Amino acid sequence: MRKAILALLAAGCIMPVLTPAQAQDKTVNMKVSLWVPPAHPLVPATQAWAADIEKASGGSIKMSVFPSEQLGKAFDHYDMARDGIADITYVNPGYQPGRFPIAAAGQIPFVFSEGKKGTQAFNEWYQKYAKTEMKDTKLCFAFIHAPGTLHGKKKIVLPSDLNGVKVRPAQSTIGEMVKLFGGTNVQASAPESRDAIERGVADEIAFPWGSIFLFGIDKVVKYHIDAPLYSTVFTYNINLAKYNSMSDGQKKIIDDHCTPEWAAKVTDPWVDYEAAGVAKMKALPDHEVYPLTPEQLAAWKKGVEPLHTAWSAAVKKAGGDADAIDAELKASLKKHSAGL
Repeated sequence: MRKAILALLAAGCIMPVLTPAQAQDKTVNMKVSLWVPPAHPLVPATQAWAADIEKASGGSIKMSVFPSEQLGKAFDHYDMARDGIADITYVNPGYQPGRFPIAAAGQIPFVFSEGKKGTQAFNEWYQKYAKTEMKDTKLCFAFIHAPGTLHGKKKIVLPSDLNGVKVRPAQSTIGEMVKLFGGTNVQASAPESRDAIERGVADEIAFPWGSIFLFGIDKVVKYHIDAPLYSTVFTYNINLAKYNSMSDGQKKIIDDHCTPEWAAKVTDPWVDYEAAGVAKMKALPDHEVYPLTPEQLAAWKKGVEPLHTAWSAAVKKAGGDADAIDAELKASLKKHSAGL
């Protein structure tokens, strides 16, 4: 039997079984751009993700990961994916106010209770809307970090305490919150933030807990609100031309690595890292980490209500059904037990 099969193979009567990726002979090289430093948990997690893609493709998809803004500034990463400066990029939609109004729902304060469930809820909800809102790239997955808060040189307890204060916001919606409460926004990407505070350009910063240490910001701030004030939403975006140039088998491999399961694998280590920063900060003798009283928390939640109204108006202006979109997000948060 074995000799017969070998003879048929030699004669070309039986074709060997190949996977779609193995059947094509074109190698695709992809550049993955991250703007966080190599020590950030997203970098090794993304490298592992990229290595698994290369393995699954039999080596036909080769990925190189570039951290630390090597290929471009953090603010430019969506356009870098759109224009092919990089093939896959790490995007903060909130770095460009008004450009992605639907995604901004996740930027409103007091939406998410924690990062892992929040990522599952947000990614599931936003996949539908990214097809329109981010149509000039392909969304791989969307995610959030563990909720962050305000850190600074001054003890902030009530929204009114921000009046006249210079704040580096995490994203555009937090920037609107700062203006709402009488503060002044200082625009700086995460890698630029410590310098802004150290030079007195900013007094306060909205930032996740673990990254305060990663970027050295713990050296220039003292006070920290112990409350899940906000989360920032992020996306991994793929250049459409590069994706469309792939074989069907290669596309499937990329799609198989843009699932909720892979979103968790890539981002959960970061969520854990940020969450661990709370205890780390509390252990430092020269820092004050303080909770808000129920009355103070109620004042914050009441104070940010206009941000949801503004979000709804922006979505309607862009042609979306804000009420339906908001209801779907709330349903996803409830499904994943991710809301406040």
